[in-house]
Amino acid sequence: SNGDDGEMPAVHEIGEELIWTGRFFGGLCLDIKRKLPWFPSDFYDGFHIQSISAILFIYLGCITNAITFGGLLGDATDNYQGVMESFLGTAMAGSLFCLFSGQPLIILSSTGPILIFEKLLFDFSKGNGLDYMEFRLWIGLHSAIQCLILVATDASFIIKYITRFTEEGFSTLISFIFIYDAIKKMIGAFKYYPINMDFKPDSITTYKCECVAPDTVNTTVFNASALPTPNTNTSLYNPLNLTALDWSLLSKKECLNYGGQLLGNSCQFIPDLALMSFILFFGTYSMTLTLKKFKFSRYFPTKVRALVADFSIIFSILLFCGIDACFGLATPKLHVPSVIKPTRPDRGWFVAPFGKNPWWVYLASVLPALLVTILIFMDQQITAVIVNRKENKLRKAAGYHLDLFWVGVLMALCSFMGLPWYVAATVISIAHIDSLKMETETSAPGEQPQFLGVREQRVTGTIVFILTGISVFLAPILKYIPLPVLYGVFLYMGVASLNGIQFWERCKLFLMPAKHQPDHAFLRHVPLRRIHLFTLVQILCLAVLWILKSTVAAIIFPVMILGLIIVRRLLDLIFSQHDLAWIDNILPEKEKKETDKKKRRKGAHEDSDEEPQFPSPSVIKIPMESVQSDPQNGIHCIARKRSSSWSYSF
Repeated sequence: SNGDDGEMPAVHEIGEELIWTGRFFGGLCLDIKRKLPWFPSDFYDGFHIQSISAILFIYLGCITNAITFGGLLGDATDNYQGVMESFLGTAMAGSLFCLFSGQPLIILSSTGPILIFEKLLFDFSKGNGLDYMEFRLWIGLHSAIQCLILVATDASFIIKYITRFTEEGFSTLISFIFIYDAIKKMIGAFKYYPINMDFKPDSITTYKCECVAPDTVNTTVFNASALPTPNTNTSLYNPLNLTALDWSLLSKKECLNYGGQLLGNSCQFIPDLALMSFILFFGTYSMTLTLKKFKFSRYFPTKVRALVADFSIIFSILLFCGIDACFGLATPKLHVPSVIKPTRPDRGWFVAPFGKNPWWVYLASVLPALLVTILIFMDQQITAVIVNRKENKLRKAAGYHLDLFWVGVLMALCSFMGLPWYVAATVISIAHIDSLKMETETSAPGEQPQFLGVREQRVTGTIVFILTGISVFLAPILKYIPLPVLYGVFLYMGVASLNGIQFWERCKLFLMPAKHQPDHAFLRHVPLRRIHLFTLVQILCLAVLWILKSTVAAIIFPVMILGLIIVRRLLDLIFSQHDLAWIDNILPEKEKKETDKKKRRKGAHEDSDEEPQFPSPSVIKIPMESVQSDPQNGIHCIARKRSSSWSYSF
């Protein structure tokens, strides 16, 4: 196409959930009315074998995420919030949200901007002599009240100004973060378990590692009760008699515990662990990807192929956990807290609101709470828009106001208990939807299954978070799962969430010759150079967001998302509404103008009394006599006109 062909795609409809009612809590009341009729089916629709696969998949993703963010929170807040708080908060907030929210397919989690805010808040409190937990409580309470004010005023209606440009930019960024973090963790394995690049098999006799006594052995600094007892009963290994130790007979662990030093060119190398970790990581990812496509293969009955595809992640995890167990290498494993107690012994499960900070802190906390509210609002609602997009063919109504209401309530509850704050997690929510997709059963060879929709229910999410809460009691089993396997799951989540994103499809067009480009609708109606220009603008915005998220400025990340909305409005000055309708969505007021213009054109056409003038048709004379087929020259097509229709014979 070389320009505006006059044809427009289907109108980007704004759901009734985002219409401003003008009444106090009007949107929330309508959300509740829309969701109540579906509430019973939200439970019995979840009783399907596909739900088992979804539960195990999302559960492993959630506990890995909880451990990761819990560890980072512990480092950032001096263990006022740690892994145990992360597990308990994830279980409580996630299960309540899945039970009562407007969109139970959304998965709650801690996010990067919240982590950065917590670190800055802790450093500020410590530097100014304020009690961090009490200060944080008041920020959480003010933010919860602000969220409820947004719900009461139907503020979620502004989400209708978030078009494909903004939501796909946000979604792609989060997907890239998952991919980057998974690969980064695997690169870290080569740092902690380096490969001996200087190893020479012929020189194996020269490699050694031995334990030697420290230069000055001060036996008074050692506490006998605090040291592990070596596997020996001789008096030489009494911790109080270190000067008489034969250090060369100690194991590596015993040597380090007794203050010895490891000397030798093989002491720093742990053979095979880095390579084995990479095999587990990439093997889990690639096998999951392969089994997910098994439904399109020609082998086995349709139901077997569908079952293998649905349980692809579980089969991959079980296989590579088994491979790890067979080799018996000390690969890094999943460590889950085994006791339910606060990470710090000097804090409890309830934060008192008064008594430790000056009175003005209770009022001044409104300002940082405003930043948290913007962060929560943008993260939550953009993820909700992505989950509720029409491509997912959801039947049950959305509930933007109801979702934000519960996020605010849970924020207040988590603040009182000293637990992390939670908001919608984009990639895990997309993975949840992907694991619940329904397709037609195919019987003809080569026939592609048709996407029917998503299994909308509350069962999978609720059970996932209940399992997260009882993971403390499952610690003896979970400790056998290698972390590289879970990082492979993270990589798959990031890559899989890019599927179906038009922005990603347009990025791939830069590397494709025109004759090999897929038959996308927008390619038939918008010039390729205009598509590339639009994509370059998105890439530039994505690069700016990536740079910001990698610095302390990530705390203003939600404000930058608002900046994307402004950039999208400026694109109206560069692109026609026809082009934007195909590669993005028309903004609401522009959409209204286009609709009014079409109505005026239609009305003018109907009111016209003049007969339409058509140019004289060109006459093409075709001989009607029969054409004989010449066997030597092949078979000719013979066309005859019969009563205003053409017939063909050979």
